[in-house]
Amino acid sequence: MDIKEILKDFMCTPAPAGYEQEMSRKMKEHFEKYCDEVFVDNVGNCIGKIAGTNPKAPRMMFIGHMDSVGLMVRKIEEDGYLQVSRLGGTEEKVLAGTKFLVRSEDGKWYPAAIGPKAHHVTPPEEKYVVENVNQVYLDMGASSKSQLNKMGIHIGCPVVYKPMADEILNDEICGTSVDNRGACATLVGMAEQLSKSRPAADVYLVGTVWEEFNLRGAIIASRHINPDICISLDVVLAGDTPNLKNVFDVKLGEGPCVELLTFHGRGTLNGVLPHEGLFELAKESAALAGVPLQRTIAYGMLMDSSYVQLEGKGVATLDMGFPTRYTHTPVETCCVKDIEQLVTLCCRMTTQINEEFHLPRFK
Repeated sequence: MDIKEILKDFMCTPAPAGYEQEMSRKMKEHFEKYCDEVFVDNVGNCIGKIAGTNPKAPRMMFIGHMDSVGLMVRKIEEDGYLQVSRLGGTEEKVLAGTKFLVRSEDGKWYPAAIGPKAHHVTPPEEKYVVENVNQVYLDMGASSKSQLNKMGIHIGCPVVYKPMADEILNDEICGTSVDNRGACATLVGMAEQLSKSRPAADVYLVGTVWEEFNLRGAIIASRHINPDICISLDVVLAGDTPNLKNVFDVKLGEGPCVELLTFHGRGTLNGVLPHEGLFELAKESAALAGVPLQRTIAYGMLMDSSYVQLEGKGVATLDMGFPTRYTHTPVETCCVKDIEQLVTLCCRMTTQINEEFHLPRFK
């Protein structure tokens, strides 16, 4: 399996929150090659099951969200320009000068751009000012609102960064939706490996919906599965750029990561403090697999696991992932080697789980 090519294909698949159909279809096609059972639930989560050898072993669930951040059409001017609102945590400072795709109501994608005021007529007091999402406009080249309406472009149509995936130096990939297509590629890689060497536990691999919108899509998947263990896979903020080297130690190319805290207090008040047994499992498995394991904590961000951990009588939870630069922009960057090693590590972790694994948080 070529994880790099799968990752690039996923990165170039437009699937904003709420409109994950194309990614869900691709995940299903991959899972069907390796999994014993595959289905897409009512909200769009794509779930693949690798049957374990011991029905008494804890049920494991690995999740990675399929959706990306984007925009949504808020208003269409009579002259054909579109006003937009954010769909998820889209980075406002990169909007001007960026190419986009707009999805019509019949599912077609059309090119567009958000342009800044022409440099030659920008007054000095505006040259270093970032326009927010309520000040910019989307240009599709249309001459009128009616032209767009005839194409199926209306209020409520979703918008994404124009998909791209470029290979750069040192086995790195730069482009759109690394968050979280890297995890989706990881799940596919796990499906292939686990189909060849089955663990004791049943393992469910889930591409989830809505993470960038409200983080609640994974809840529905967990109610189908009723997991004992949930491991969430997502981007981890890299600190190997000049502007973040004093904030995080995480570096691209130095292996997968475990997050020892995620927390978001602006309106959600949620987060994950890891199950210590799972953290120990990750460390032991990394050593056995010969894979480096980085550590980090992340304030201001959540993963799907934040809500899955509250399901049923409580789910043992751990957040893991791969280093990524420039999150929520059109130039997110990751290292393919980190994702390949994340596949190896997660598969090794499944082999260490048996009916004796201590599920309660405290021994």
